Amino acid sequence: MLMNKKRKNDDLLTMKNIHIAGGKDEIIHGIDLTLKRGEVLGLIGESGAGKSTLGLAAMGYIRSGCAVTEGSIVFDGMDLLTMNASARRKLWGTRIAYVAQSSAASFNPAHTLIRQFTEVPLQHGIAGKARAEKKAVKLYDRLNLPHPEEIGRRYPHQVSGGQLQRAMVAMAMAADPDIIIFDEPTTALDVTTQIEVLAAIRDVIRDKNTAAIYISHDLAVVAQMADRIMVLKDGNLVEEGEAEMLLDEPKESYTQELISVRLNHARPRKGEKGGETILKVDSVTAGYKKGERVLKNISLHVGKRRTVAVVGESGSGKSTLARVITGLLPPTKGRIRFGDDLLKPKTSQRNRETLRRLQMIYQMPDVAVNPCHTLLQIIGRPLSFYFGMEKEAIEARVRELLTMVELPESYINRYPSELSGGEKQRVCIARALAAKPDLIICDEVTSALDPLVAESVLKLLQRLQNELGVSYLFITHDLTTVKAIADEVVVMFKGRIVEQGPRSEVLTPPHHAYTEKLLASVPEMDTDWLDNYLEGSVA
Repeated sequence: MLMNKKRKNDDLLTMKNIHIAGGKDEIIHGIDLTLKRGEVLGLIGESGAGKSTLGLAAMGYIRSGCAVTEGSIVFDGMDLLTMNASARRKLWGTRIAYVAQSSAASFNPAHTLIRQFTEVPLQHGIAGKARAEKKAVKLYDRLNLPHPEEIGRRYPHQVSGGQLQRAMVAMAMAADPDIIIFDEPTTALDVTTQIEVLAAIRDVIRDKNTAAIYISHDLAVVAQMADRIMVLKDGNLVEEGEAEMLLDEPKESYTQELISVRLNHARPRKGEKGGETILKVDSVTAGYKKGERVLKNISLHVGKRRTVAVVGESGSGKSTLARVITGLLPPTKGRIRFGDDLLKPKTSQRNRETLRRLQMIYQMPDVAVNPCHTLLQIIGRPLSFYFGMEKEAIEARVRELLTMVELPESYINRYPSELSGGEKQRVCIARALAAKPDLIICDEVTSALDPLVAESVLKLLQRLQNELGVSYLFITHDLTTVKAIADEVVVMFKGRIVEQGPRSEVLTPPHHAYTEKLLASVPEMDTDWLDNYLEGSVA
């Protein structure tokens, strides 16, 4: 249990009969929510269930195009819906803070991390610049960010996705708020870093008697964090209860399905050993600055109709490898072959057919799609660019692709802001498929998806591999996903490959020491797992 035993027994936040509509459609259907001081409430449910909408409403913030049509939201005796906008803004960042799912879309790319950290303390007169910066360094260190005294001087694009997410958690803690809304805060983190961040979040909540709403599709993570859990589906409350009781004895069939769902562990379709190689990376070294080596002598290959999973901690070089293969970062040494051709080092040097055959699905859909374009324009662009299709044919094909990734055809004229995080990721998958590629680099494509949707997406990718012969280089920190989809596994650590081979060999004991660490760090559906893990690591 996470709740502080010394906390007051009063309700800090009360939401009664909340109805939220988006245009003509109702998103939240009469939900009640209470949060006590020092308590952590977990919100779980599949993509589109209304978790983030309800979490933002707890701050008195309603997304553009949406409105609370009924109900009340009272924070510490103050009605957030009736108070003026200026008074609400004074609460945000000071007494109520928010940690967004997509850190890359939330930071200002033009300012350093530490400048953005100090903004709230300075604007609200909580602390001077020197004191605020000192607190930033302390929190960076507590969240296990590398070089805590220096990393704040970097810009968002100069750190990894996992490091940026931790910087956002630190920023939310800047003013010691009463409530923090955590919206999938560990989605972008590898399993070892996730443990450190979860432990740090728990420590801060316990030390400061801070209340929290923890939104996640990862039930094993929620099990480590929440005192109480609410299960949502289609904007309705399905079930609510104490965390341990709900996980052990779920009453509703939907909750039982969420808890029992397991990714498809059937062995992926195997191509013949020694068959055609679609991608060969040969002794590649690369870095972002002159003389820097982020990747160090990397060699691997991907066979036709096969899936190679690349796993490792945040900052190990996984996404950098993807950037090198796609031509976004030229290597300083080595070469890459794609089919029979030697790949040009820069995207701008590659012909259109090569670009079509090699596609990428990015980790953070919020920054991978144009917010001003509809899904028709986003998914339709490759159809026009690569195949010269006309308007009617594009619309028909986009509808097919939406159905393929399990989105309604009626979404075709929606904008990204009108979709959940998981839905936006499926749009990115549809856009990559539109080009009919030979190889897709999947950079954490299921990290934003709930277990039910993730399972369906992995099955979809496997089906497409069988039907179309497409190959995947699957970058992920989710070892359950690796077990479900990979033919071969490449383990990276600090820019080097420390182990690679068939899945059965890499994931079967005896493991390489680093692989063993990754496997041992996967949370289990047990409310005591994190405490036991930490005790074991100390011992």
